[in-house]
Amino acid sequence: MFEEELREQLDQARLALAEAREAGDDDGVEAYRGRVTALIRIAAHHGIALPHAPEEEGD
Repeated sequence: MFEEELREQLDQARLALAEAREAGDDDGVEAYRGRVTALIRIAAHHGIALPHAPEEEGD
C-alpha cells in the first residue's frame, strides 16, 4: 500500500513538473523538482526502488 502511494505521488509530481516547465513557471519547476527528489529519497529510505533518472536524485 505504501509503495503504491509513493508511486502514485511520484507520477503526479512528475506531471505537475512537466506542466510547470511547459508554462514557464520557474517556481513551480523548483517546487515539483524538489517533490520528486523527496519522494525518491523517502522510497529509498524504506527500501523501495522507484525507477528514476539520475537527475531526479537531486544534489
